[in-house]
This record gives sequence, C-alpha cells and structure tokens, in this order.
Amino acid sequence: MIAVGALAVSGCTPAAEPSPSPTASPTASPSPTPTPTGPVLIPEGSADENLPLFTEVMNSVSATDARYQGRAYIDALVAVGFPKSDMAVTNDLTTVGNQADSIQFSVRWAGECLVGQVGPSTPTPTALVLPLLPGDACLIGQTRTIDW
Repeated sequence: MIAVGALAVSGCTPAAEPSPSPTASPTASPSPTPTPTGPVLIPEGSADENLPLFTEVMNSVSATDARYQGRAYIDALVAVGFPKSDMAVTNDLTTVGNQADSIQFSVRWAGECLVGQVGPSTPTPTALVLPLLPGDACLIGQTRTIDW
C-alpha cells in the first residue's frame, strides 16, 4: 500500500517549469544592412562593369508603355546615377511624324559607350559596350538635344 501512495504522490508532482527564453537586450547589435539585389552603378568602373545596370534599366523601361520614348530611357538612366551630360538619344519620330523603327540611346563611360537600341523593328531590347567614336560621340547620325 505504501508503494501505491508513493506512486500517487509522485504522479501529482508538478513538472518543472521551462526556464524563460532570453530576450534581446536593447544593446543588441543591429541586423546587417541589406545589400542591393540587382546591379548597381560602379562610378569608377568600366563600361563593361556598368553594362548590367544599363541593361536592367533598359529592360525595365522597355516593359512599360513608354518603351518607344527616348526620354524615358534617359530619365531612368539619370535616376540610377548615369550623368545626363554624357548621354545621347535619337529621335522618337521620323521626319514625317511616324514612330521611328528604332531608337538608340547611349552613355559615354570611361572612354567607351554603353549603347541601347529598342523599337518596333528591334526584336528584343539590345545593350552593348561599343568603342567611342571620333569626336567623343557614341551614336552615328542625328541625335536629339537632351534639354530637359
């Protein structure tokens, strides 16, 4: 009978309470700063090193309703840090007012050119690094004034 009572008493013994989990103190180190998920401008980098960002901007704009507007590309490139003073863009319209078959835009960068081409006659947006032309130009032919 004693064994039964001892068993009954041990069955009623409360279980040990879990120890409280430690909480973060106010002086805990901050979490690491998130890194950009895509390409970034490399100010001292080469044209080849900045081509991924140029291409990403071109592809982003080409996916919008402004895909055949040269200004949209220039504005987007300026927004990520490319200098407008080193850019060129061709006209959106032909001399008779029709949509141009393609438009080109460029950024003069570190002695080379980042050049993009988009338009109805261009199957997919294209971005390349090309050599700088005589006269420090990137595009051949008539370009429009970037005065905005």
